[in-house]
Amino acid sequence: MILTGRAGEGEAGMRLDDGAVRLFPQLSKTRVRKIIDWGGCAVAGAMVRVASRTLRAGEEIVLGVMEPERYQELAYTRDDLLFENDDYLAVNKAAGLNCQRTPYQLKGTVEHAVTLYLRTLGSQEPARVIHRLDRGTSGVMIFPKTKRAAAHISAQLKEGRVEKVYWALVTAEPASDQWEVNAPIAKVGSARYGVATPGREALTRFAVIARGTCGVLVEARPLTGRTHQIRVHLAHCGLPIVGDPTYGGEKAPRMMLHCRAMSFTAADRRPITAEAPLDDPFRDACASRGIILEF
Repeated sequence: MILTGRAGEGEAGMRLDDGAVRLFPQLSKTRVRKIIDWGGCAVAGAMVRVASRTLRAGEEIVLGVMEPERYQELAYTRDDLLFENDDYLAVNKAAGLNCQRTPYQLKGTVEHAVTLYLRTLGSQEPARVIHRLDRGTSGVMIFPKTKRAAAHISAQLKEGRVEKVYWALVTAEPASDQWEVNAPIAKVGSARYGVATPGREALTRFAVIARGTCGVLVEARPLTGRTHQIRVHLAHCGLPIVGDPTYGGEKAPRMMLHCRAMSFTAADRRPITAEAPLDDPFRDACASRGIILEF
């Protein structure tokens, strides 16, 4: 939820947190301070993270109010990384985290945590988000450490030269062990996509990894990069992902979609590969459906 207000003569000269409480009485001062600290406040169009900042009459104040459970501290150390060299690093994004800053938050996002990690290396480079995972999706995210590396992997992504492997848990039975979906995707709602014409070309290849008593673990390889592509294409096949009610999946502790691996060739011709393990909720969901994973 976004709240917008404008400082008047009564708020002029006040601290930002005190003025915000006057403008938005439904929020406590503690809540306002947390929003400011987490990067969810903008004054006169610029993010402000100092609660004592003095207000001026006429300044617009925008607060991004998110659910209390979304405030999750996030930091990465070298031991947390899936891969690192001079040009790239890879992390295993947890389900429930935003991969990049939103109007609601800066801290607690993967982007911010990677920025902080780069600072520990003495780098002043920003964390460049060159590909995204949905908030409910876990798995590999690769970050370039330099502008040159960012340009290279961005070009590789655009040309379809980055191999991406996802795992998804579904409850319905696929008609075959291998298939592909070549169907255009378009926006069909405020936060919903679907197979529709006209739409953007989208191609995904699927294969069954394991079948259980009441569930199937599916591998997905998207050859294009459309929003919600795997979720939409599986739902289009009558195979909604467990934990994805937006597209007809049954309720679960998390959406059972995981970016298992990413690989590409660096500018110096070295192969770059990162592989992310599954978390316990995903493994438990598989086990409860008779799928026991040995990897």
